[in-house]
Amino acid sequence: MKFDSKIEEFESLGDAHIGTSSDTPLRKDAFTLSNEEKIDIIKDDVRHIMETLGLDLSDDSLKGTPMRVAKMYVKEIFGGLNPNTKPKASTFDNKYKYGEMLVEKNITVYSTCEHHLLPIVGKAHVAYISNGTVVGLSKMNRIVDHFAKRPQVQERLTIQIVRELQKVLNTEDVACVIDAKHLCVNSRGIRDVDSSTVTSEFGGKFKEKETRREFLDYIKLDTSF
Repeated sequence: MKFDSKIEEFESLGDAHIGTSSDTPLRKDAFTLSNEEKIDIIKDDVRHIMETLGLDLSDDSLKGTPMRVAKMYVKEIFGGLNPNTKPKASTFDNKYKYGEMLVEKNITVYSTCEHHLLPIVGKAHVAYISNGTVVGLSKMNRIVDHFAKRPQVQERLTIQIVRELQKVLNTEDVACVIDAKHLCVNSRGIRDVDSSTVTSEFGGKFKEKETRREFLDYIKLDTSF
């Protein structure tokens, strides 16, 4: 297959928003190298990309960019790849016997499209119905942030958030909706600056029409102060 045809095939996969699995595809040796070793390797790779593009890395504004990008990749925007960074979500007995739906809405999502390594920016809305256990509100935000800090497709991110909360809370009754803009669509390719992508994952009771509608109605509530 010619190079241009291969590139076209890869581009079409990305445009179709195809993901390979609900689990992030990682090699078995993903964490053999330390963060410092990864930063050192990525720094050289970024330098090579910039030099290939014709940039003068002796310029004061550019010479620190390879290191900055490498540190950002390993410690920030892809920091959620490392299972050691997963937040410890302590749970508590639901002593006040709250049996209704709990919704945490408008959780900020900053992620990265795995097809073009461009930002995904939006909001996540997460809900659960306690079966006797509750989790701290901030932990829901931290779980969203952890799984967002990876190369992602939005469908997978939505599923991963729900599965992690189901495991933490020991209940299937968890739901998540994400509404986000993808800069791979907004700033390149079709360059549609107004479009956004909405994904959802409903578990347990949220598969029931009435419960799902209640959750979606909560999301629409005006909670601006």
